[in-house]
Amino acid sequence: MDDLRGKRILVLGLGVHGGGVGVARFAVGQGAEVRVTDGKAAAALAESLAALDGLPITYTLGRHTEADFAWADLIVRNPAVPRESPWLALAARLGKPVVMELGLFAALCPGPIIGITGTKGKTTVATWTWEMVRRAYPDAVLAGNLRVSALDQLPRIGPQTRVVLEMSSWQLEGTDAQGWSPPLAAVTNLSPDHLNRYRDMDDYAEAKFAIARHQHAGDTAVFNGDDAYGRAFAARAPGRVARFGTHTPDTAGPRPGVWVEGADLVWYEDNGARRVVLAAAELGVPGGHNRLNACCAAQLALRAGVPLDAVQDALCAFRGVADRLERVATVNGVHFYNDTTATTPAAVAVALAALTEPLVLIAGGADKRSEFGALAPAIAARCRAVVLLEGSATPALYDALIAAGANVLGRDNQFARAVRFAYSFAQPGDAVLLSPGCASFGMFANEFDRGAQFRAIVGEIATAADAAQEGSA
Repeated sequence: MDDLRGKRILVLGLGVHGGGVGVARFAVGQGAEVRVTDGKAAAALAESLAALDGLPITYTLGRHTEADFAWADLIVRNPAVPRESPWLALAARLGKPVVMELGLFAALCPGPIIGITGTKGKTTVATWTWEMVRRAYPDAVLAGNLRVSALDQLPRIGPQTRVVLEMSSWQLEGTDAQGWSPPLAAVTNLSPDHLNRYRDMDDYAEAKFAIARHQHAGDTAVFNGDDAYGRAFAARAPGRVARFGTHTPDTAGPRPGVWVEGADLVWYEDNGARRVVLAAAELGVPGGHNRLNACCAAQLALRAGVPLDAVQDALCAFRGVADRLERVATVNGVHFYNDTTATTPAAVAVALAALTEPLVLIAGGADKRSEFGALAPAIAARCRAVVLLEGSATPALYDALIAAGANVLGRDNQFARAVRFAYSFAQPGDAVLLSPGCASFGMFANEFDRGAQFRAIVGEIATAADAAQEGSA
């Protein structure tokens, strides 16, 4: 990547928590002339604009103009801008190069990169991998699709600094166009998601496979051996392949990777040697899905040169990531779990299986072309009651739940009221689980805003309960 000094950089799409903020800040720091254009008005971008306050940046907000595209030497596209955007087509007609933040970062990063993608589990695996890696390499960096600008981390990255990147399918569209894949990569799993953005499941899967598509012969990709797409990816990968999953005997011999084998996590080295990593019961997070996440993270860390004892230490010490089956509080014997990042039916099914308490589920939201037919019977069987949040997907979810015989208490367009209603129905020993199975758009700025509001509401419920107990003492 050429020096950006003196270049005219157009940031296409700032976003509320998008990479556009980090790109604009980085480009200014490199001596570039920077413009930002976003279809949203300034009021909707207040947080991002505040982060750039005082920098020499010009803005075109609430619209885009052809003049901005003609002006630019380089266009940096926010991942939320779809491939079919007419403005990207305009850039192509004008012969303007288009990259994304992670593409810029990959071209400039001097350290080895570990990339993680997948439908669910990628944040957990990326964070867990980083926890392992930094025990051996204390300056290790975690960035990517975590609301952490990768470009902001560049000043502290040297040739020996290990970098762990969570990579979304949207971000991978950009690195795919540049013909780059990280030299060590993993795909956690694939299930239907973002089908409002992709033509179908195969189109979505191809976007994910970009994490390995451009690897070289000496690079390594780690795939889920229990996942049909993972097995298909392994057959196509141009580099070396390792796996994780639930181990089953193979007539060709054990496959290299880390597997859940009975009650243990087991590492099969490339030479076939078998080593027990630890008992699965020693993991610090619940659920069969987290056993698979642990296997994936452990295999990446081991491939990155992390000693086994450091991997074992991190496997036991890790307590999960906020917004992912996060236990928020217990109030009068009722547990509250924040699983706001469960934006697909498959993710909700994982949460239902991971928890053991009787459940009052809070679900519903914006449509992503998801199908609820298979999830609804599982909810009906597992949950004592369901409270639905209004959104474009909620009518279809409601119909599926009623057909499955679920106890739907109601539909609400006020989040705080819905959470309090769910709590009022719960009994001591129950759990109120926010696991929406839908996108957050409409009622919330994003899924993390939904999670933050849930934590705040639960905090208010807990404070009121404490005050009531003190008053009766």
